Amino acid sequence: MKLSHLLSALALGVSANVALAADLPNPLRIATEGAYPPFNGVDANGQLIGFDVDIANALCEEMQANCELVAQDWDGIIPALVANKYDAIIASMSITDERKQTIDFTNKYYSNYLAVIAPTDGAKGPNDLAGKTVGAQRSTLASQWAEDNLMGRANVKLYDTQTAAYADLQAGRLDAMVSDIYPAMDWLSTVDGFALAGDKIDINDQIGIGIRQGEESLKEAFNQAIDAIRANGKYAEINAKYFSADIY
Repeated sequence: MKLSHLLSALALGVSANVALAADLPNPLRIATEGAYPPFNGVDANGQLIGFDVDIANALCEEMQANCELVAQDWDGIIPALVANKYDAIIASMSITDERKQTIDFTNKYYSNYLAVIAPTDGAKGPNDLAGKTVGAQRSTLASQWAEDNLMGRANVKLYDTQTAAYADLQAGRLDAMVSDIYPAMDWLSTVDGFALAGDKIDINDQIGIGIRQGEESLKEAFNQAIDAIRANGKYAEINAKYFSADIY
């Protein structure tokens, strides 16, 4: 390509990004949970950190958007979006038909699986949980799977946060726990005496960005930005910071 044509193409690309940014909320407020490592958490200085946070920042940079990230408890995260307290949710939220009745989603930005974790001398897999007390975080696909598959043959105990469930598992108040596999593996790397029990559970779980229904311009902006960071290597850079394999 001739230099003049290249410069023109670059200029058009910059103009398109600026125009896109102009159509976005200013500031564009994004909520995450802040209690779901390694995807989202809070560091010693009170700053939000994690895969979700890094992805949010990369998408904002790609969109040239002025973004603000806020922490929101999981149980209230969808109602607060609907109430216009922020514009998007980037918090490892599964795209489900039930949630689509209330909010909309972008395309996925990663894929998830479930897993059972238990003491190394305890349950060996999902079929070994009869009569056990099994924990999961409330209002997640893990809790839905536990209720659908274990109710009536195990005692299912639900928690407001993942960290509270981990604490009870470690203290012996749970025999096992159902969790998204990546946070489970992150927790297992910090403790002794616990392990994945059996193979991962594939539930065709795709994770997207939650937005209000009817926000088509915002949805398209996020979708384009997701494609862009996948193509330019930024996604791979963030992925490698947290995981040994591509989780897309």
